[in-house]
Amino acid sequence: MSISIAVPKGRLFEDTINVFLKAGVIEEPLKEDSRKLIIEEGKSGIKFLLVRAKDVITYVFEGAADLGVVGYDLLVEENPDVFHLLDLGFGYCKLVIAGKKGTDLNNTSIRVSTKFPNIARSYFRSKEIEPEIIELYGSIELGPLVGLSDCIVDITSTGKTLEENNLVILDDIIEATSRLISNKKSFYFKREEISTVVEKIVRSLNNSV
Repeated sequence: MSISIAVPKGRLFEDTINVFLKAGVIEEPLKEDSRKLIIEEGKSGIKFLLVRAKDVITYVFEGAADLGVVGYDLLVEENPDVFHLLDLGFGYCKLVIAGKKGTDLNNTSIRVSTKFPNIARSYFRSKEIEPEIIELYGSIELGPLVGLSDCIVDITSTGKTLEENNLVILDDIIEATSRLISNKKSFYFKREEISTVVEKIVRSLNNSV
């Protein structure tokens, strides 16, 4: 019985495939081809579904994919009913609150631009503040610069983009890496196949420490 794995297109694709390759889950390196959305690895028979990072959770939750590789930041934001199997250790980033230096995070009428509305609300509600959330999905840093928002909640790896736009990190929320998740039904009906994949990756990760 073959399994399918939803993997993120773009910058994390190569790192994702390398995890499976080094673990011996697949034997042949796969290349991202923008024209092909399903890539089947010949020897293992595993099908890789190339999807947007944000859509990995949907494919796994709905059972269109048995497994998926997704950032922990998205798992916290969406809180999907899936099994969290492994921390794969790559794709490190931080989810932070950033804004102009001196921004008051205790402002009770604070406006926040973000693509993580649930995490942003949770953070400010813990401070007994009900923020005004402005959802953006690109150029998040622009919000405070043009007066659209007081601050942003977004991911950063190096902080360079923030620095180049004269923004500073005001608080850290979570650290995130890529995780392996499983559809719950698939985990039971394809337990042997999924367990084999997990065990191989665990051995590979332990050997690389």
